[in-house]
Amino acid sequence: DDLTKVEGIGPKINELLNAAGIYSFENLANAPVAKLRAILEDAGSRFQMHDPSTWSQQSRIAASGDWDKLEALQDRLNGGRS
Repeated sequence: DDLTKVEGIGPKINELLNAAGIYSFENLANAPVAKLRAILEDAGSRFQMHDPSTWSQQSRIAASGDWDKLEALQDRLNGGRS
C-alpha cells in the first residue's frame, strides 16, 4: 500500500516503515503507537518531530477503501495530528 496517503507520512517515513516490516495499511493500523514512535526516534532528530498518534485510525479507514471518510478525517487534522 502507499502509506503516504496517511497524513503525516511522506516518502522517507514510508521507507522507514517498510524497513521495519510495515508495508500495508493493515500493518500500520495494527502497529502500536509506541513502536511507531520508536521507529521515528531511531531514525534521528529529523523524524522525531512527527506524531504517529492518528496513523492507525487513518490506516484503518484507508484499508477499508473509504477514501471520502479518510479525506474528511484528514481535513480535520493538522499535519497528521488531531
